[in-house]
Amino acid sequence: MAVIDIQRPGTATGARAVSALLAVLALAHVYWATGLTWPAHDERGLSLAVLGSVVSFGPSVVLPLAALEGLAALAVFARVRRRGGRTAQLVTAAVAGGMLLRAAVGLVWIVIGRDGSGAAFPWLNAFLYTPLCLVFGWAALRAAR
Repeated sequence: MAVIDIQRPGTATGARAVSALLAVLALAHVYWATGLTWPAHDERGLSLAVLGSVVSFGPSVVLPLAALEGLAALAVFARVRRRGGRTAQLVTAAVAGGMLLRAAVGLVWIVIGRDGSGAAFPWLNAFLYTPLCLVFGWAALRAAR
C-alpha cells in the first residue's frame, strides 16, 4: 500500500482546495435553491450551461446536493487536519472517484460531442468543468491515500 504523508505541503494544499471547491459548490446550490439563476438569465439557461440538458434546479433537487457537498467539504477538510479517521478517508476517496469519473465522461463528451446541450456547455465542459475535475480529482485522490 502506498503511503503519502498528508502533511506534505502539496497534498495538504490540494486537499484544502478540494474542500473549498466543495464548499463553494454547496453555497451555489443553496443560492440556486432560492430561485435565483445567476450566472444565467433563467433556469433553462442555467441547466443547459451547467449540465448540458434541461433539468430542474428547484430546492428539492439542489438542496440535497448542497448538503452532500457541504458534508464532503467537511470530510475532506477533516482529512487534511488528520481528523475523521477512516470515514474522512473514505469520503475523500469517494470525492476523488466522483470527480475523476466526471472528468472521464467530460473527455468523452469533448471527443464525441453532445447533441442538444446548448451553445455554452461544450465550451464550459472542455475548458472549465473537465479540467477542474481532473485537477481536483487528482488532489482528492492524493489526500485520500
